[in-house]
Amino acid sequence: MNVVDSCGWLEYFADGENADFFAPILEDTDHLLVPSMTVFEVCKRIMLQRGEEAARKAAEFMAQGVPLPLTEETALAAALYSAQHQLALADSIILQSAIEQGATLWTQDADLNGYAGVNYKSKP
Repeated sequence: MNVVDSCGWLEYFADGENADFFAPILEDTDHLLVPSMTVFEVCKRIMLQRGEEAARKAAEFMAQGVPLPLTEETALAAALYSAQHQLALADSIILQSAIEQGATLWTQDADLNGYAGVNYKSKP
């Protein structure tokens, strides 16, 4: 199973230089887990940049994957991990969601590079 960090979704939707890195993972919706935090971050950014219709279309596409709601247990584990490793809120929740599911996390966020289970590609 796979989880794609918010920056990967945004890169894909913007058809950025790393879009091809994320495309096969995002388009394989049978093996795609989508944390609720990712939906929030991606749709907020798209709303601010391109408007509500584009944000709703992004959410519709994201809903094709398997949703991962934020549970109290995941929130606590992410908070502890965040405090130990100095990770930002969203990064720690998305990483913890992937860890709990035994999934690979795909990202271009340098803050997540080097963690176990993370497949990282640097931004061009």
